[in-house]
Amino acid sequence: MTLTGPCSGWGSEMQLSGFFAYAQTTGDVTIRVAPRFLAEQSDAEAGCWVWSYHVRLENNGEKPVQLLRRHWFITDGKGQMSEVEGEGVLGEQPVIEPGGSFDYISGCPLPTTSGQMVGTYLMQVDDTCFEVAIPAFSLVQPAGAA
Repeated sequence: MTLTGPCSGWGSEMQLSGFFAYAQTTGDVTIRVAPRFLAEQSDAEAGCWVWSYHVRLENNGEKPVQLLRRHWFITDGKGQMSEVEGEGVLGEQPVIEPGGSFDYISGCPLPTTSGQMVGTYLMQVDDTCFEVAIPAFSLVQPAGAA
C-alpha cells in the first residue's frame, strides 16, 4: 500500500523526528531518544520524579554493528551529576544489521523535577570499536503534572 496526500510522509524521517524529539548521528549510526515523564510513578512528597526514555539505534551503514557498552551522564535540576556505565543495554549487546534498528525503553528517577541525560555507546564494526554520541535530552516535569 502506498500512501498519498497528507499521509504520504508517515514513517518518514519527518514522522520519526516528531516522535523522537532528540537525534544525533555519528558515522553510520543514528541515535534517537524520546523521553516521557511518568506521573504515575513519581512522588513529589517523597522527592522522586521518574521518566522513561525510548531509544532507537539505527545502522545506516553497509556492515552490521554491535552495541558493546553504554556510558551515561545524568544531571539533576540542582546540577548534581551521576555516571552510569556498563555492558550493553538491558542485558543485551545487540547486533544491528545494515538498514536495521534496535529499540529499548528504560527509566530514570531524579530527586528534582528536571534534569538532563547525555552519553555514549561503544559500538563495534568488524574488529574496530568506536564511540557513538547519545544526544543530550531534557527530563522535565510537564506543567500541571503531579
